[in-house]
Amino acid sequence: MAAPTESPKVLVTGGAGYIGSHAVLALEAAGYRVVVLDSLEYGHPEILERHTQAELVVGHTTDRDLLDQLFQAHDFAAVMHFAAYIAVGESVREPAKYYRNNVLGTLTLLEAMAAAQVSRFVFSSTCAIYGPPKTVPIPEDHPTNPISPYASSKLMVEQILRDFDQAHGLKSVAFRYFNAAGADPEGRSGEDHVPETHLIPLVLLTALGRRESVSIFGSDYPTPDGTCQRDYIHVTDLAQAHVLGLKYLLQGGQSQFINLGNGNGFSVKEVIDVARQVTGRDIKAVFCDRRPGDPPMLVGSSQRARDVLGWDPQYANLQDIIAHAWSWHQQRHG
Repeated sequence: MAAPTESPKVLVTGGAGYIGSHAVLALEAAGYRVVVLDSLEYGHPEILERHTQAELVVGHTTDRDLLDQLFQAHDFAAVMHFAAYIAVGESVREPAKYYRNNVLGTLTLLEAMAAAQVSRFVFSSTCAIYGPPKTVPIPEDHPTNPISPYASSKLMVEQILRDFDQAHGLKSVAFRYFNAAGADPEGRSGEDHVPETHLIPLVLLTALGRRESVSIFGSDYPTPDGTCQRDYIHVTDLAQAHVLGLKYLLQGGQSQFINLGNGNGFSVKEVIDVARQVTGRDIKAVFCDRRPGDPPMLVGSSQRARDVLGWDPQYANLQDIIAHAWSWHQQRHG
């Protein structure tokens, strides 16, 4: 009788962060073994310790010696890469920090993969590479026009992935996220950035009394209620797409660039109104001037994700997204 084969092992960089930790949960639920590499600059190791079997290695993707040791010690089938700085405003003030971490860190990781002959890579990219949209919903062949060093750093990595495919046969799926939101429905992980810049957690922190009010930047956009519209995607659906992308690559799929969004836009005012309904609390909102560079509407086409991966979001409803996030924030900050 043949010995049972072990399930594939995946290296997840940034796996103690918001999206990374949800991906670890999804990978383990799908039967994969996981090793997490995280600097813990922003990560939350207690989430992994309490809710996963993942091995945590503390370190940085720019550390080539550490990467070589990891690839020698483990037989990785693939790498899932979330380790990146993500604050757009900070990237404008400190571009070198973003190019060093997001571009050089990824390049070092890819070089280590090539040396170890690991040739499957799932990458966390962003819809910010498109810049202000010319068409909505945004398809993957929309022109790219990044307007921040953060977005430029992600687009640079996408070009590096094209070149590594050509040179080394390294196959990748680069997911261009729209607005990741929500929390694990079972309450195991959620959004907890310091400082917090994302709308839904800011609204919920206001509901909890941790903030006096939430700002609405602009009320005169060409949208139904005058406030910006964004495409919010539940983080659990996002994580599930990464598992599907991994399976696609392990089954011999070719490199792809794929949007991840719901295809629906929700305005800032709608988010606040739904949060008031979900929490049962009055949430003070203050109208402010527009922020430079904020497009009126960012909504993505998810057709390629559905066609190529068979992806079917389970939590497309804004109320579900906010309800799961509210449960997490009450548990975390209540």
